[in-house]
Amino acid sequence: MKSFNIVLAEDNPADIYLIRQALTEHQVWCDVCVVKDGKSAIRLFSDRSRSNPPRPDLILLDLNLPQHDGIEILKAIRGRSELSQVPVAILSSSESPRDHRAANALGVVQYIQKPLELDAFMSLGKTIKELLRDASAPDAGPPAVRIYEWQESSK
Repeated sequence: MKSFNIVLAEDNPADIYLIRQALTEHQVWCDVCVVKDGKSAIRLFSDRSRSNPPRPDLILLDLNLPQHDGIEILKAIRGRSELSQVPVAILSSSESPRDHRAANALGVVQYIQKPLELDAFMSLGKTIKELLRDASAPDAGPPAVRIYEWQESSK
């Protein structure tokens, strides 16, 4: 069984819960590092040497975050050589064509509009599993979805 590292930039606790349920339902065994605002996401992606988190296999990014929007965060990700090849999928309620164009110009692998129906939200697990399909990860032991909130170190 493979275990993946996913970074989820999402401020809505209900969406975080539903994503966890969708991953579990579709047997996507992973650690999910949650950042709940744009400022924390920028710090996580900008100062990787200090916080030393594992390299993500996938980044799921909401565009409508407090403090910095998803496009700013995506630019920070693409500006880091060690993250430039990490697949980023947008997971947002935004229907704006401008958001779609900006995200696509920065190389997102998929733009996923957040579903309104529970069954459709649960199918996100399958979509995420497909996005991870080609990513390599070490053998991990028993299957689990572990969610944790990123905490900035005080070094």
